[in-house]
Amino acid sequence: MTSIGVFCGASHGFNDIYRKAAAELGAAMAAQSITLVFGGGKVGLMGTIADAVLAGGGKAIGVIPQSLVDREVAHAGLTELHVVQTMHERKALMASYADAFVAMPGGFGTLDEVNEIITWNQLGIIRKPVAFYNVKGFYNKFLEMIDHSVEEGFIKASQRDSLVVADEALLLLQQIRDQAEASLDKPVDFERI
Repeated sequence: MTSIGVFCGASHGFNDIYRKAAAELGAAMAAQSITLVFGGGKVGLMGTIADAVLAGGGKAIGVIPQSLVDREVAHAGLTELHVVQTMHERKALMASYADAFVAMPGGFGTLDEVNEIITWNQLGIIRKPVAFYNVKGFYNKFLEMIDHSVEEGFIKASQRDSLVVADEALLLLQQIRDQAEASLDKPVDFERI
């Protein structure tokens, strides 16, 4: 695993623990030579994790729509910055660059992006680990909703079990690596999707 796509807020949230966690994850990724693939913004948790990766000597690849560049929110100091026209292009390009994905705390955009990647895994379009950086229990309620969907027969337990959840950066990266290695030899079973 050489790159991770990170979905996160364009805000820092109200609690400084989210900013600190983003910085910790960025530093850990840089220390392990894992390239950051992210939304290309300089604001919020996006900017924090990119700055931490770069400060640690790592690489950060941003993918940002032109409309956000026009609003002057693009990060100017990245290893690479790819400007696309649409959010769909952004997600597709990020998916092509990343070996795995992490959802950090964020809003509707973060939820949209991580759910699309989970769906692509479910449909066999890609086979890449998806993780939730569950800082301060941020994703507890969301994970409860997924568990409820399993109980009601809308999501398979195996799909829920494939999601990595951790609240500490180093543990998160190790669990993603373990998940990636475990799924290398498993073919997509389209009959079960």
